Amino acid sequence: MSKRIILDSPRLYFRPVDSTYCTDTYLNWLNDAEVTRYMEIFEPYTKDQLMDFLNKAESNEDLLFWAIHIKDSGKHIGNIKIDPVNRRHRHAELGLMIGDRQEWGKGYATEATKKIVRYCFEQEHLHKITLGVLADNVQAIKLYEKVGFEKEGVYKEHVIFENEFCSVIRMAIFSPEENHGS
Repeated sequence: MSKRIILDSPRLYFRPVDSTYCTDTYLNWLNDAEVTRYMEIFEPYTKDQLMDFLNKAESNEDLLFWAIHIKDSGKHIGNIKIDPVNRRHRHAELGLMIGDRQEWGKGYATEATKKIVRYCFEQEHLHKITLGVLADNVQAIKLYEKVGFEKEGVYKEHVIFENEFCSVIRMAIFSPEENHGS
């Protein structure tokens, strides 16, 4: 697995996440209710918790986890990860966070997702990448559909979101190089 590789796209570069990312900026994202609105983060994060999370991520050989940076400025704006990775069945789960709200709406999430998905198919030889998204997260659903993800199913009233039951939409994208019949 090419876990420590640095990648780039037209406007972004992707650096493997490690303990050097234990910053006030990252911590502030995790404690920003708007940034984490659709994520499974319920309690305030501390710097020690963030460092523990990053140390575990760094030592996990099966985790593909990159910090997203803007090329022009070097600014860290979010993270993207592929975890867990199932090598036997060649599928994995995608997670994305654009933590810097000043950079929302600029197409960075789309660019990052396209790059990492392509990398996973071409270099990691995955067949399928999946994700789960809350049905209320319309912007994320549009983003993933734009990249090529398709809805595979719905877990009806699966989680409590903003004090009400909410469905989770399961989405997937397949390697364009392979047959993915039923």
